[in-house]
Amino acid sequence: MSEIGFEARLKMTFEESREKVAEALKAEGFGVLTEIDVTSTFKQKMDVDFRRYVILGACNPKLAHRALSAKLDVGLLLPCNVTMYEDGDDVVVTAVDPNAMLAVLKDDDAVSQVANEAREKLARVIESLK
Repeated sequence: MSEIGFEARLKMTFEESREKVAEALKAEGFGVLTEIDVTSTFKQKMDVDFRRYVILGACNPKLAHRALSAKLDVGLLLPCNVTMYEDGDDVVVTAVDPNAMLAVLKDDDAVSQVANEAREKLARVIESLK
């Protein structure tokens, strides 16, 4: 775990890892709303080569609804980001810690409760990958 998230290292191909991550997210009620191919974007926009790296925008609709119902501005901090990147023969998967992300709203009890629940779920996602 880092200051802002959770991490797992996988010994499988990037494609296999992507599939495993999607399954683990689904098991905790998350879906992937967006997928940003950082490698491709850097190549297209700047003609720069970069390791294989994607950012997945993961959303648990029930948690998002609760958070947005409590405070509309929380949408600025959604969805929960999950990253995947190659590191040698490994694929590193990280997930944001919602408590770290939503710390700016720490005085809002309803948002804090949702952040805690999302944190538990994302921690289980990463743990299930190990």
